[in-house]
Amino acid sequence: MANVVVIGSQWGDEGKGKIVDWLSLRADVVARFQGGHNAGHTLVINGKVYKLSLLPSGIVREGKLSVIGNGVVVDPWALMSEIDTLRGQGVAVSPENFKIAENATLILPLHQELDAARESANAGVKIGTTKRGIGPAYEDKVGRRALRLTDLADPDTLDAKIENLLVHHNTLRRGLALPEFDGAELKAKLMEIAPQLTPYMAPVWKLLDEARRAGQRILFEGAQGVLLDVDHGTYPFVTSSNTIAGQAATGSGLGPAALSHVLGITKAYTTRVGEGPFPTEQDNEVGQKLGERGHEFGTVTGRKRRCGWFDAVLVRQMVKTAGIDGIALTKLDVLDGFDEIKICTGYRLDGEAIDYLPANAAEQARIEAVYETLQGWSGESSFGARSWADLPAQAVRYVRYIEELIGAPVTLLSTSPERDDTILVKDPFED
Repeated sequence: MANVVVIGSQWGDEGKGKIVDWLSLRADVVARFQGGHNAGHTLVINGKVYKLSLLPSGIVREGKLSVIGNGVVVDPWALMSEIDTLRGQGVAVSPENFKIAENATLILPLHQELDAARESANAGVKIGTTKRGIGPAYEDKVGRRALRLTDLADPDTLDAKIENLLVHHNTLRRGLALPEFDGAELKAKLMEIAPQLTPYMAPVWKLLDEARRAGQRILFEGAQGVLLDVDHGTYPFVTSSNTIAGQAATGSGLGPAALSHVLGITKAYTTRVGEGPFPTEQDNEVGQKLGERGHEFGTVTGRKRRCGWFDAVLVRQMVKTAGIDGIALTKLDVLDGFDEIKICTGYRLDGEAIDYLPANAAEQARIEAVYETLQGWSGESSFGARSWADLPAQAVRYVRYIEELIGAPVTLLSTSPERDDTILVKDPFED
């Protein structure tokens, strides 16, 4: 059986939650492999809304195993709060259906404080982080001073590890005029939450390998989007992890041979949250209309998203760097009310034509989008369509032209937040 990796092909917020939920019906295991609780998924199932930040989307489905891989950074308190919220909505969460990699890095209160202090400082570049400690936690992981889930099961060694961590952090805190963090206080907080967290601890790589060998279908669930990848995104306005498909192998403990089909979730227009370049941004009535029709507010932060036309140059580039086999095109219905629709088909940089987004941030900021204008389907509706025959003819032409421009086929087409309002072109699990 094929295993599917789901990633966002833009700056996140492409509608991964619905697609992952739709695919999770066909999967046996759903695995998160990067990021933290800085990105959210909204699921609408039978009219009931579930908002997830850290838990895999498969958790709302009975009979599925949900796992958090080693590539994810885990805030213990945020995770337990999310579990409590879901239980209040009638969702069963237990060590039987949910596992966390024993080598997953923990997000601590000091990470959140450092993140907020940096983002609020008057000096330096404003990244537009969620101030949830994601970046500082990944820094500690790479710096080999992080605390991991398995450390909570070995309290005798915790004092020395906390001391090593605070040598670094208290030096930073003094420079930021923050009070030094107390090691005993941190340990007490960790020991208090440890009994709630450690029952979910497991060698996730082993569980996934066993599931694969047993012929079970694994769905790898990414967070954010590939344009926020720390290597391939619009650096420095990116997240702190790799968001491309290759991270599914690294962040779960399975080799790349386990990744059969990469599905890029792609919004029919473009949005981004926070700072950074955005060649097709429409800071005008068009952008406002897209935002209002698309309900473009962040699941986690509530921040208003910047909106613009579809950027085929960026998506084509991400198809190549992220290894995308096919796309799930979402929110097509948001374009229903437009007489004309524009697609960015190329760039100009300092007057010269260019067919990719350069890595240099200053050049990214100077990029000018080159548009092609298409006839819209105002007066007709794609909302709720479940077959090609239900779509307006101009909407079909728009989708086909996107396929041509980005060099990847449409695997799925979403026409509303409801799970069943989906047109299946090809089942990615049957790759």
